[in-house]
Order: sequence, then structure tokens, then C-alpha cells
Amino acid sequence: MASSLPSTMRAVVQTAPGIAAVESVPVPEVESGSALVKIEASLVHSNVAHIFKADQDMFRLPYPAVPGSFGVGRVVAVGPDATTLREGQFVIVSAFIRSRDNPSVSIIRGVTAGWTPASQNLYKTLTGHGFFAEYVRAPLETVFRLDEGRLLGSPETGGLGYIPAELMVLPANAILYAAIRNIAVQPGERVVITPATGHYSTAAVDVAVAVGARVVAASRNAAGLAKLKKTYPGAVEAVQLTGNVEADGAALRAFGPVDAVVDISPPAATGAPNLAAALSSLGDGGRVALVGARGEETLPIPYVKAMLNSWTIKGSYMYSRGDVEGVIRLVEAGMMKLGKRGGHEVNGVYGLEDFSAALDKAVETAGPGSIVYIRP
Repeated sequence: MASSLPSTMRAVVQTAPGIAAVESVPVPEVESGSALVKIEASLVHSNVAHIFKADQDMFRLPYPAVPGSFGVGRVVAVGPDATTLREGQFVIVSAFIRSRDNPSVSIIRGVTAGWTPASQNLYKTLTGHGFFAEYVRAPLETVFRLDEGRLLGSPETGGLGYIPAELMVLPANAILYAAIRNIAVQPGERVVITPATGHYSTAAVDVAVAVGARVVAASRNAAGLAKLKKTYPGAVEAVQLTGNVEADGAALRAFGPVDAVVDISPPAATGAPNLAAALSSLGDGGRVALVGARGEETLPIPYVKAMLNSWTIKGSYMYSRGDVEGVIRLVEAGMMKLGKRGGHEVNGVYGLEDFSAALDKAVETAGPGSIVYIRP
């Protein structure tokens, strides 16, 4: 198949914050350590609008660059050192890349080139392409095989009946799977997830339920909480937060002792009382995973209570290869719900030329389970 590849492809090329157009660009050449994937669907989540406008310094890419992160597709060529991947395989491509000789240096293609000269150089030399393109070249270690028959096959033949777009939540699930593993959540334990009704926090609920935890979802979004309870009857309880730390903490404790807290507060939640309320519910030996992006230099952590109760508080950034593989196993085993069964709904499908409309639609429909994607 590699010999029949075109020499050029269509891609959204961004030349500055908020400025981009569809152009004809060369198809990336496959080299050692890489694979070339023809993209079938690329996720457009509500944060992409912020990334595209680069309204935070971390979102400034080395322009010109192709935006877009997360995608599923099919391998069309592999480098000479590939031992497992082969042409024709259905795969998901991770946007998260660590430097091979210094794992502390990392980038997220289509999202951030990091904060250091080393990460900026990694981005420019390793990849200029995000996922709003017909083809993506990716390091072998960021390409994950999927059981196409199991995931996309009909239930009558033992399949789960998903469509490719419904698999694009897997990278978000991997981020939260890593966080939940990092604090060793066990089946039967009670976990408070806050704010619980966004793109990533909904993924935390999906993962926590899949690994057998009892979830208390905490958010101000009543409609989003009702949707979670409907999706996971008996496994998810919900608390609509009022902003009163004492009252909200009591409401969270009302379901029983809390073993862990997973906080996915976005930058907009900086200073919000939801984390303080969640921490007030945490019991002896409690564990806390910080996976969000609050902007405070200090957080509302009660020092003496944390010490007396031997809390463990861990930050969790992105994921390992094993985390992605673990999430894929959960889905392929039917233990983690995707698609309509998981409360996910496709709200828009767009071509590359309509990428601007796709961004607008993603912002308009932002919320638990919303999927907007580009089909190159």
C-alpha cells in the first residue's frame, strides 16, 4: 500500500493563533521508528477552540503547524524497524509523545509544544502535523492496535457495534485511568469525582465505574449529573454543588466513607470551592488525584487533617503506554461503556474544509458525552 500513497494530502495549516486554512502539503515520509496512519476520524473537543486561538501561552505551537489532537485510522505504511504494526491495521494514535532519551520532556501534538527549549525542539523536529489532516506520521510507541472486529462488529457476531468516532474518547479515558491507577482505587471503594460533568471528568466517571468503584459525582450541572445517574444506575450517586463547602461536604459524606477524590477542575474553576468540599469528605487513609488545571499557587488542603488521616495526594499528568493499553482492554472486554451505552452522542461530523464550523459546534455542544469530529 505504501507504494501507492499520494505525494500530497489536504491538511488544516495554522499560521498564527486563530488563523488557518486547508492546504495541500506533502504526505509525511515514513522512517525508522514511525508509522503512517490514514485518519478516519479526528476528535474536536471544546478545548480545541482555546488551543486554536492560543489564549494561553502553553497552546502556542511552532507555526506553521497542523492543529488537532486524537484520532483513529488505519496503518498504511510502517518503518523498517516495526515488529508488530503492519499495513491495514485499525489503530488509535496518541497525541502524547515523550522524548525517547529523556522522558521528562514531552509534547502533545496539536495541543502544546511544552515550556522548554528541549520540548519546543522535539515538537518541531518530530512532528509538525496534528490530526486535522488526511495522514499522520506517528512514533511507533504512540500507535495502538484495536480489535476492529470486536469494537466495530455487530452484536450478532460478538461485536460491540461502535463506530470509529466513538473510540476517540479513549485518550481522555487513558488520562483518567492513569490517575485512578496512581492512587490505587480498588473495586468497591467510594470515589468523589469533581466537577464530573465535563469532557475529561466524565471520562473519570466512565473509568471509575469500569474498575468497580462506587462513584459520587459532584458538579453544579444538574442536567449533567442526571445524565450520569441514568447512564450508570446504581453505580453513580450525584451531588449538585451549592458553593457552600460545609453543606456540600456533608452531602458528599452522606453516601458513606469516601476513600478517594479525583479532581479534574479546569482553569475556569480556579478558586472554586468544589475541591475544598471534596477534601472535607475524605476519610482516614484517603487518596487524592489532581488531574485538572486550576491556577492557584496554593490549594485548600487542610494540613493537620491530611497529616492525621495519612492522606496521599498525587498529581497525575497524561499517561503511560500501559495505561492506554489498559483502557483498550477494558473497552474490548465490554467493561467500559462507550457510545450511546456510555452516554456519548455524536453531535457533528465535518470535513477538513469545515474545521471552523466544527470548532464552533464543539463549543456549542460542550458537555458530558458530546462528540464532534472531523472526517478528512
